[in-house]
Amino acid sequence: MLALEKINVDIGPVGILKNASLNLNQGEMIGLIGRNGAGKTTLLKTIMGILKTKSGTIAFEDSDLVKLPSEKRANMLIGYMPEDRRLIPSMSSEENIMIPVWAVGLDDWRERLDWIYKIIPEAYDLKDRPSTSLSGGQQKLIALSRALMVGRKLLLLDEPTEGIAPALTKRIIEILNNLKKQGVTTLVAESNEKHYEKMLDRTFIIERGEIKLK
Repeated sequence: MLALEKINVDIGPVGILKNASLNLNQGEMIGLIGRNGAGKTTLLKTIMGILKTKSGTIAFEDSDLVKLPSEKRANMLIGYMPEDRRLIPSMSSEENIMIPVWAVGLDDWRERLDWIYKIIPEAYDLKDRPSTSLSGGQQKLIALSRALMVGRKLLLLDEPTEGIAPALTKRIIEILNNLKKQGVTTLVAESNEKHYEKMLDRTFIIERGEIKLK
């Protein structure tokens, strides 16, 4: 479904990803584990087209993502939850969730939104609140909900439990476990795999921009 082959990415004069390769099959939940600065965020941003490759290929279904502009990812039903959440302060929580719908245009958005609210009922409870009034953990839930609006084929999660209260960490793990049971294909990047060990089908370790299977 997704296969990265010998990806090299430089930021300025520094090589961040070095011949990085991994693959993800449909329905799998794969972990990408590494310390801060190891290259996890760079890898996800490269898949999303936010960062450009120096060399290598990113095959997704029948397309090479390297050759496509970043805005095509949503059309290809790839959802992305960045570590810093990226909520728009002037919008309500539900409006933030709806951003991919407005960008891409989804005919079944109402059914999709209802499905998300069923899986993440907290998002429904927060839907009318401005994003600026939410805690960091609540913002993570909204960012995850937004990623799920388009992440029907592939979900990319960057440190979804980083920096939040233990109770919300536990809740996000419960949600991700539910998504796995429903067959949502997911690549989750984290500094520590302790919360995910029972869920992950495979684990890749990233260190200094190099990836190996655990």
